[in-house]
Amino acid sequence: MTKDMKDIVALCKRRGFIFPASDIYGGLNGFWDYGPLGTELKNNLRDRWWKDMVITPPIGPDGAPIEIVGVDSSIIQNPRCWEASGHIGGFNDPMVDCKESKKRYRADHVVVYLPKDGEGVAVSFDKDAEDDEIEKRLKKLTKKTPADFETAKLDQVDVAKFANIIGPDVKEAGTLTEPRQFNMMFHTYVGAAAGDENKAYLRPETCAGIFLNFKNVVDSSRVKVPFGIAQVGKAFRNEVTPRNFVFRSREFEQMELEWFCEEEDVPMWFDFWVEQRTNFWLSLGLPKSSLHFLDVPKDDLAHYSSRTIDVEYQFPFAAPDFDELEGIAHRGCFDLTQHAEFSGQKLDYFDQPNNRRFVPHVIEPSTGLTRGVLALLCEAYTVDENRPSGVYMNFHPSMAPKKAAILPLTAKEDHVPTAQKLYMDLRDEFVVDLDIKQNIGKRYARQDEIGTPYCFTIDNDTLADGTVTVRERNTMSQERIHLDKVKDFLREKIKG
Repeated sequence: MTKDMKDIVALCKRRGFIFPASDIYGGLNGFWDYGPLGTELKNNLRDRWWKDMVITPPIGPDGAPIEIVGVDSSIIQNPRCWEASGHIGGFNDPMVDCKESKKRYRADHVVVYLPKDGEGVAVSFDKDAEDDEIEKRLKKLTKKTPADFETAKLDQVDVAKFANIIGPDVKEAGTLTEPRQFNMMFHTYVGAAAGDENKAYLRPETCAGIFLNFKNVVDSSRVKVPFGIAQVGKAFRNEVTPRNFVFRSREFEQMELEWFCEEEDVPMWFDFWVEQRTNFWLSLGLPKSSLHFLDVPKDDLAHYSSRTIDVEYQFPFAAPDFDELEGIAHRGCFDLTQHAEFSGQKLDYFDQPNNRRFVPHVIEPSTGLTRGVLALLCEAYTVDENRPSGVYMNFHPSMAPKKAAILPLTAKEDHVPTAQKLYMDLRDEFVVDLDIKQNIGKRYARQDEIGTPYCFTIDNDTLADGTVTVRERNTMSQERIHLDKVKDFLREKIKG
């Protein structure tokens, strides 16, 4: 069954996963707040990534554990950093405005249907427009079918033709402005004055802080090439058209690793990281059928990259196609070389056994933490008309915001104390819910909707023989186990 993003977004707000930022004021486009359950889910994904990358990093090709350390760098860095990285001069998108609808579009995200015979107007659409929507609008505006047109992205169309293009949200031609470059970095001012000499920027990605600290880490830690530096943190991009819930937003979080190695070892390590990152997502419940691996064409590579593989997920808004979840890029030695040139500091590495200096090459597995949360939400959302809630969230137990719910069958005095005692026994080790209110069916339905894997119900039999009913989320099957076995049960079931 096809999943509808509107249903997923509605559940996220209703059950406290994700809210629009500044919701009581009508929100702010491109910004989102994580509620109680969303915060737990995001922290679970973040902590699992950190554990797998830094605390217990993978076993390398030689059979020995690889070495990765972490940093947490400032969101605001010296502006020269962004000159060196190319963001101030080159972090731009072509942008067009519609003078009638007052909407703004990225020119490379607008598809134009140009008449093959060159007669009449052209019609433009958002790149994610559905086929039936396109056909219906073309017929209404031009009395022609898609077969009568050829397509091109708006940034590829001669500006002289703009007068004959109908914008994506209007009915008359000639309302689109010429494309102009738009820098995506948010700027601020450091200190009391607000002039160009005090201008600074919010970081558009987290990797820069890793490269800026390369020398500090090498000098202060016992790391040797090959090794990695990891960071999790917020980044900010003034996206022209934020879209698809938290997929493309203006404030987001990244989980990035910069893996420093010798140039001749790049092919081995690149393949290693593609395999490791694939296994990571599979272990969290994303099926391989929902993943796609795009070997990015040469013309679409970032200027610093000689090879990039995008790990893509089949988000509902992209289905049957895929959209990017994580990128694994060979960045060469671009970043260290640029920052060395602009800072005047040596950022090479001294190989003591071979008595030589070199600038390491870098392989970067870069994951969107917030995109990862969205993928987990989309994958977990499961329609089931046979249960009262009509839906349940099939999270991998290790990712579920709540691992278990403790439910006294009634609010009677003899059920509640036993439930409270079990809750207190479990909460030091597991994130668990003690849910006393409403009838048991409604409480089961709520736990289904928030994705709790197991519910433990205390009833009259519990008082008689010390056993509780365990309800499994996916199958709704029930069994009874002894109270003193509950903790071991959860330890066995809730594995990373």
